[in-house]
Amino acid sequence: MAGSAPVAAAKAAPAPERRSPRRSLGTQILRALVGTVALLAFAVCAAVVVKLTLTPSPASVGIAHTNLHPGKSIRLYLNQPSVHQAILQIGGNILIGVPFGLLLPMITPRARGLLRVLLITLFVVLVLEVAQHYFIEGRSFDVDDLILAAIGAVIGYVPVGRYLSLRVHPGHRHWWQRLLGRRPPRRRLPKTRRRSPA
Repeated sequence: MAGSAPVAAAKAAPAPERRSPRRSLGTQILRALVGTVALLAFAVCAAVVVKLTLTPSPASVGIAHTNLHPGKSIRLYLNQPSVHQAILQIGGNILIGVPFGLLLPMITPRARGLLRVLLITLFVVLVLEVAQHYFIEGRSFDVDDLILAAIGAVIGYVPVGRYLSLRVHPGHRHWWQRLLGRRPPRRRLPKTRRRSPA
C-alpha cells in the first residue's frame, strides 16, 4: 500500500495551466504593416475614383441627364449593342464601391459591419454625384451609380473584407457589444482538483 501512494499522488498532480498566448511584437508589426498597406491602397483608389468621376466631359454636354429612377440607367447599359461598353459602365461603377468593403474595415475596425460599409459608401458616392451634377461639365446625378457602388461594397466586404478585418483587429468590440457588456469569447482553462496526500 505504501508503494501505491506515490503513484496515486503522481496521478492526482494538477496539470499545468494553459495561458492564452499574448500578441507578440512580430504579430503587432505585421498587423500595423497590413493596415498601412491597406490605407495606401485605399488612398490610391480614392484618387483614381475622384479623377474619373470629377473630370469634365465636354462631349457629354446635352447628352447626360439626371436619373432618379432606380434601374433605368442599368437597363440602358444592358440594352447597348456593345457588350464591352455595358461591362465598362456597370463594372466600373461596381469597382468604385469594392475598396470601401475590402480595405476600409482593415484600416479601422469602426468601419466593420455590412451596414456601416454600405452607409459610408453611399454617403461618399452621393457627395461625388452631387458634385458632378452641380460643378462638373458634362456630368449628371444618377441614382444607379449609388446602387452599383453599394453592390461593389458588398462584394468587397462579404467574402474577404470582413475576414481580413477580423484578422487585423481581432479584439475590437462593437458599440452594441460594449453596451451589453459582451466580451470576445475566451478559452476556458481546465479545472484542476487538489487531493489531500494519502
